[in-house]
Amino acid sequence: MKITEALIAEHVVFHNLFDYIERTLPRMKTLGEVKLMAGLLESALAAHAKAEDELILAPLEHCLAQMGHQEKFHHEHEEIDRNLNLVHAARDLAKARTLLRNAVDFSRRHFDSEERILFPIAEEMLKPDTLTALASSWKKQREVDPL
Repeated sequence: MKITEALIAEHVVFHNLFDYIERTLPRMKTLGEVKLMAGLLESALAAHAKAEDELILAPLEHCLAQMGHQEKFHHEHEEIDRNLNLVHAARDLAKARTLLRNAVDFSRRHFDSEERILFPIAEEMLKPDTLTALASSWKKQREVDPL
């Protein structure tokens, strides 16, 4: 397996989570429910973003900078984080719902950019053995120590 395949597989799982959030968000009746959902999304996205930053963005930093995409990907991560942080600070249910929906929308657009731009660049610029080795690193990041 290549790192691009592993990250795309994670995207599929995230899209299911995004769909669930979008379906249930209008029915959430308390600020606590929205904040809890935002915390879940934030936690899951943090592990994914860390893997992307270390395993894809770092090796391709110079390529992305030359192509003008480096700041775009970092900005998208910042917007997702900003909206999730604002959900936690929100004191109004409607505002919290809007902010969580914004975070989901930014995440969907970000994943689309990665699949259309970042992953094809990785496939072109990195050797197949490197892509496979990066997937092994990804797998080790995902391993959980038994209790």
